[in-house]
Amino acid sequence: MKQFSIFILLLFLNSCQYFEKKVPSEKELLQKELKSINWKEVDEYPTVAECETISDKKQRQKCFFEVMSQLIQEKLNVDSLSILYPDLDTIQVKVTVFPNSKMKFEPEFQKDSVVYDTIRIDSVLHARLVDFPKVNPAIKRGLPVKTQFTLPVIIKAKE
Repeated sequence: MKQFSIFILLLFLNSCQYFEKKVPSEKELLQKELKSINWKEVDEYPTVAECETISDKKQRQKCFFEVMSQLIQEKLNVDSLSILYPDLDTIQVKVTVFPNSKMKFEPEFQKDSVVYDTIRIDSVLHARLVDFPKVNPAIKRGLPVKTQFTLPVIIKAKE
């Protein structure tokens, strides 16, 4: 019996090391979590009221881009861009949706673009692209985030 109690005592003392676990520091956990986040993707894309009922993420994104392109085209069709620049058929517009639902529009031109008056086109965009319906910002991990995307906007010539 004495040998058995010594054996149990040795087993008990030896097994204590199995209970020691290294606890990772807060910085290690934070770095691991930051590396696991895909910063290029959002959980939910920006959306407008017309697209709210769509549950599929890709379909909702497609709906949002189509609605935004259509709204921009409608607002620019009123203007004289097609008359001033008859060769200009498409403008790449960089749209920024901020977390507070504000939007910013910037035309994107090629670096060597001297054919068009970029300042004039930029001022036309800023003047025409106002009064949009409310846009709900993109969501990342439960928080609204800033997103940017480029939409091709077709300038239709008036006939």
